[in-house]
Amino acid sequence: MAVKKILSYGTESLRVKSKEVLKISKKIQVLVQDLLDTLYAKNGVGLAAPQIGENVRIFVIDTASGDEPLNPRVFINPKIIKKSGAVNSYEGCLSFPEAYTNVRRYKNVTVKAIGMNGRPFILEAKDGDLLARAIQHEFDHLEGILFIDHCRNRFEANKVLAENGLAPIDENYLLDEEYLEEEIAKNPEEKENH
Repeated sequence: MAVKKILSYGTESLRVKSKEVLKISKKIQVLVQDLLDTLYAKNGVGLAAPQIGENVRIFVIDTASGDEPLNPRVFINPKIIKKSGAVNSYEGCLSFPEAYTNVRRYKNVTVKAIGMNGRPFILEAKDGDLLARAIQHEFDHLEGILFIDHCRNRFEANKVLAENGLAPIDENYLLDEEYLEEEIAKNPEEKENH
């Protein structure tokens, strides 16, 4: 299909909550293919529809690395139905080229979504692995939340953003995640994990 332009941090539509997909139409099938084409062209792990200017509840993830065969996963109208534990996650985002910072994430998540075949599925991702963190990161995009909203150190994150010519964090969007921070602090090996 096509490699699309990825919207950069600061684009207003990245802060808009996305709409449910009512039908897996030809247009939606093309959008999913565009998401995958763009994801692979940019060497990403995940990409959400809002990042290419489509505010609908779809994201794609592929955690394959190295010589592993591609393993694209499509999530339509996803809902995180269970979450537990906490991990430090060193993350970046295709909408923030080259900017990485430490953020708080749940260690385990269960997501319910619809696949390209129109059938619902449930997927469990555990132990703070890349899939668990990617699901949360991409799901956030559908809610108008960005990874920096979960940052563990605002000053460190702002420094990284400034070094990459990006606007500082908007404090109105910062999330109060005291529980996650406390959980991470209890596990010193989680502090600088990933």
